[in-house]
Amino acid sequence: MKKIYQTKGTCSRCIEIETSGDTVQSVRIVGGCNGNTKGIAALVKGMKIEDVIQRLSGLTCGSRGTSCPDQLARALREMKREEG
Repeated sequence: MKKIYQTKGTCSRCIEIETSGDTVQSVRIVGGCNGNTKGIAALVKGMKIEDVIQRLSGLTCGSRGTSCPDQLARALREMKREEG
């Protein structure tokens, strides 16, 4: 499954995600802190979706109340709902 998720409350503009079954295949975060977003994408590749959600949910960036990792967790949660 592929999805482009429009982020809210972060420097990044969107997250492009590809999953297969219950596993993250690839992530590309557009905008944001380039090195950090590439690092997040590399770390979650091959991880179980539920593990990514558990590890990244609720992380914040400064006083924003969210972060790029938190937005990724939200996007994956949304994908799971859409998949049924």
